[in-house]
Amino acid sequence: MTAESAVHTTLEAEKASFFRQPKAVWATAAAAVFAFMGIGLVDPILPAIAVNLKATPSEVSLLFTSYFLVTAIAMLLTGFVSSRIGGKKTLLIGLALIVAFASLSGTSNSVWQLVDFRAGWGLGNALFVATALAVIVGVASGGTSTAIILYEAALGLGISLGPLVGALLGGWQWRAPFFGTATLMAIAFIALVTMLPKTPVPAQKTKLSAPIRALGHAGLRTTAGSAFFYNFGFFTVLAFTPFILGMNAYGIGAVFFGWGVALALTSVFVAPSLQVRFGDVKVLAGMLALLALDLVGLGIAAAAHSVPAVVVLVIAAGGFLGVNNTVYTELAMGVSDSPRPVASAGYNFVRWMGGALAPYIAAKLGEDFGAPVPFYVAAVALVVALAIALAGRVYLTEHEPAAV
Repeated sequence: MTAESAVHTTLEAEKASFFRQPKAVWATAAAAVFAFMGIGLVDPILPAIAVNLKATPSEVSLLFTSYFLVTAIAMLLTGFVSSRIGGKKTLLIGLALIVAFASLSGTSNSVWQLVDFRAGWGLGNALFVATALAVIVGVASGGTSTAIILYEAALGLGISLGPLVGALLGGWQWRAPFFGTATLMAIAFIALVTMLPKTPVPAQKTKLSAPIRALGHAGLRTTAGSAFFYNFGFFTVLAFTPFILGMNAYGIGAVFFGWGVALALTSVFVAPSLQVRFGDVKVLAGMLALLALDLVGLGIAAAAHSVPAVVVLVIAAGGFLGVNNTVYTELAMGVSDSPRPVASAGYNFVRWMGGALAPYIAAKLGEDFGAPVPFYVAAVALVVALAIALAGRVYLTEHEPAAV
């Protein structure tokens, strides 16, 4: 068999196994779509929140910071909790918290109330998201790679639908997207109660310190460190760009829907073929370099007040981000000798910290030094992410099959 035919056979097998999944996998993936909608949901309504709650862009950016900061810290607890009560109960507790705090977010009368409620939302998100990946990997057919592609597909679809739902509901009333998300998560809660079988409690309990100890592994530490700076760039685009577009909720929602669609499509259909052809490290390095150039372009476009250029570059960034999301997740799940839930918790603790810091820092830089500066700083962060990945590439390539 030739190298080209081997690649074709591999991709065809992955495509076939991708669609033949138990109902429990689809129910969990659908719930994950709704959960990930919460990330981009507020994007189209950031300017409206700032106006209605009399807040500055940097204050509004704390909606992302509180959400991701709590998500990051709570990641250290997910394995401890799920190893004692089982994956299904952990998922349901996470969903219940999201329903409660998304609803409370819609009742906020100040930006600080909203920031606090988003923090509670982040706790529910952490319990759900970290456990959902482990559950999908555990019950999906087709192996770990197929399960991760399913998970990334849910992530991409959720991120793309979040701005769309936020725009459709937020264009009517800025509080509506929060209540809409709460309703969707309540539906997901019911679906998992009825469709996901009881997951057994692991025989071995996970210690609270396990995720931190897992980061002692050079491969996981390299992946997480690179992902920290990568996520700084990711959430600079997501959290700061709405303030420079000069559009209403519908316009911002349309831009970030296109961004999310590009992210979803590349994570599912482009990333696997590139990984098979070139290997994880080369794909990661290439996409980080392209994303850094994209961010420099965004800075130049912001300086020139060219909204069409900003729109094109934001959507292009979604394509690069989609490929990298898949590669980073596969590396985190494959390079470590720790159990997957433990490795995932340690990795997500570090990477979501990047997502927590970026929105506030980007907004403050924009307020104090001008709109182009946050994008240039984010481009530097991408270069650091690339340097970390290349410096530790020997640890990242150990688990890879030979590229063809």
